[in-house]
Amino acid sequence: MALYLVELTPQDASKENATALIEDAGQALQQTEAELIETQVTSDFKTIYVIVESNNPGVFADAFKTAFEGKASLAGPDEVRLVGADLDDIKKLKSNAEYLIEWDIPAEITMDQYLARKKANSPNYAKVPEVSFLRTYVREDTAKCLCFYDAPDEDALRRAREAVNTPIDRIFKLNEA
Repeated sequence: MALYLVELTPQDASKENATALIEDAGQALQQTEAELIETQVTSDFKTIYVIVESNNPGVFADAFKTAFEGKASLAGPDEVRLVGADLDDIKKLKSNAEYLIEWDIPAEITMDQYLARKKANSPNYAKVPEVSFLRTYVREDTAKCLCFYDAPDEDALRRAREAVNTPIDRIFKLNEA
């Protein structure tokens, strides 16, 4: 099975609505053979990131379109690769990260180049011990990646990204919904 990213933009950005949309996602997936792996919500509740495992993204995408009609717009599903964590551990933990960094990967970087860069630079996170890198989902088309962290603040995140020589396009504080 493959992993997919769906980004939801709620019509009403509130904690209550984010919680309801996540419940709707779970219910919609019960009708399919897909599994909800994790959800992460920005602190302003304007974006919900949903990771789904499925053999048939068209089926769950249709279920999502129906479930979210009039409630949220959606982008995806886009196939992603999990980097830096084990899927079984993610399924067991179901924990939220504190921060999300999005990087719009330049078009000339291939998946192999991205993975080699990640492997070479990851040991440098040790230079910023207050930041814990948790996992990355990189789109298979390498258009962007989502990197999840626990950190005391955005400045620490910026230092960590400098240590691994990787840009930041957007930083989001995440909230539990």
